[in-house]
Amino acid sequence: MKFPGDKSISHRALMFAALANGKSIIHNLSTGADVESTRKCLADCGIRSEKDGNSVAVFGGTLRKPEKPLDAGNSGTTARLLTGLLIGQGISAEIIGDKSLSARPMNRIVEPLAKMGAKIESNNGKLPLRFEKFLLHGIVFSPEIASAQVKSAVLFVALGADGKTTIRESFKSRDHTEILLKKLGAEIEISKNLISLEPTKTQFRPFEMTIPGDPSTAAFFAATGVLIQKKEIVLKNVLANPTRIGFFAALEKMGDGIEYLNQREIFGEFVCDMKISCKPLKAIQTRKSDVPRLIDELPIFAVLATQAEGKTTVRGAEELRKKETDRIHAIVVNLRKMGAEIEEFDDGFAIIGKQKLHGAEIQTFDDHRIAMAFTIAGLIADGDVILDNPDCVKISCPEFFKMLRVF
Repeated sequence: MKFPGDKSISHRALMFAALANGKSIIHNLSTGADVESTRKCLADCGIRSEKDGNSVAVFGGTLRKPEKPLDAGNSGTTARLLTGLLIGQGISAEIIGDKSLSARPMNRIVEPLAKMGAKIESNNGKLPLRFEKFLLHGIVFSPEIASAQVKSAVLFVALGADGKTTIRESFKSRDHTEILLKKLGAEIEISKNLISLEPTKTQFRPFEMTIPGDPSTAAFFAATGVLIQKKEIVLKNVLANPTRIGFFAALEKMGDGIEYLNQREIFGEFVCDMKISCKPLKAIQTRKSDVPRLIDELPIFAVLATQAEGKTTVRGAEELRKKETDRIHAIVVNLRKMGAEIEEFDDGFAIIGKQKLHGAEIQTFDDHRIAMAFTIAGLIADGDVILDNPDCVKISCPEFFKMLRVF
């Protein structure tokens, strides 16, 4: 199986193409609605782009103040990273979003960006955000949570700041922004969990890149193969960045064999084919340090846990409550509807397997990861699973239901 481009890298590739002086070409761009939100917001800031299938040409170099509020839709990545990008380039703007995004916390970027000299107004720490550039300066920043979005917003501002910015992470979060900065020639130094970035005095050169397959999407299909007890499954051209393959590391701990084949580097990122030997699952316990690498896949991980022998425990995942919905609550509510026994914690859950699931009406809470996870749970349930909003999968993977027919 092959997969649409990684969503996280797609957002960032579009933004860096906007900063490049000329025409950049991005192949295998994510087809999700979130990435389209980023592309449309950049268009409102004067960055023209032309789509041809899942490739896009971006004509970057000159950002301008938008004439209307920038609508980030459901995309937290768009809202947070675009705020950093525009402030760093001296662009005043207002960012809005849908009902779900408007309930998500934005103070996590407002506070460090304000320390860098930005003037930002918010709605009690939530959208809409209104901002303008003052005199920007570098800072030393230690995020309270491991968040690639917060880190990336700071790095985008740092490009236009006076002086070096240093970020110290307690746990390493996904590092696509740093990789792209380094690949494009920025003055960046990375040593374990320490990142230092100097302001960029010249525009980036245009680039051409192919985005690897999204490992978060691939995880759902790997789980499908395991749950329906296929002998093996091969996932092609999947991003294998160490900060993004926590799900596959967990799958190995649960007893499945994974071979990482045809390993290579594409535009600074590790890519491979994954051959998964599907075997009976055993329970595992995740630690707080595991969560940043596994955060987007925890809904499907919970479904797998219902079919694992023993007690699976997830702790240190309080960030799940601040995603598109409260995903801990969504996981617990819907697994209980399907007959599973699950214990809820403030920062996670525990499931004792192996449990028999039955059909139910599923509350997606308009969350694409919940919709995808419980669609797959329905493949092993007695009776039908009915989603209240199946269309929300378009946020990350419009092809999801079509791709699932392979099984």
